[in-house]
Amino acid sequence: MDDKDIEILKHLSVDGRQSARQLSHRLGVSTVTVLSRIKKLEAENIIQGYSVRLNHELLGFDITAIIEIKTNEGKMLEIENEIAKYDSTIAVYDVTGDADMVIIAKFKTREFLSDFIKKISAIPNVEKYFNSSCVEYDKRG
Repeated sequence: MDDKDIEILKHLSVDGRQSARQLSHRLGVSTVTVLSRIKKLEAENIIQGYSVRLNHELLGFDITAIIEIKTNEGKMLEIENEIAKYDSTIAVYDVTGDADMVIIAKFKTREFLSDFIKKISAIPNVEKYFNSSCVEYDKRG
């Protein structure tokens, strides 16, 4: 991977829908070069797919919860797989520190958040959890 591949990745991460022709004009290379590099990045699994970024707030999901979970030893993967099935779950991360995992989840109401927390606390081998809610979201860069 060279600097041109990195530039292609930067542009695609901002707008994955732009055409190879648009990218070629922006990068000063041929469309064939851009297409072949993208195919190579896909074949190497560097580009794993293309997705849609949703505006959760416009869909009514105004509450973002960050939930840290401590599990009984040896049960983390089992619990992560269970929580990943829930519709409200956006991401599940393994972490170091006091918690074993961090869950990012979105909710329309505090009641849905409360129900989610109750479901988590009822999962066998969840030792304890800590919940925080995001007040404001700002992605920089």
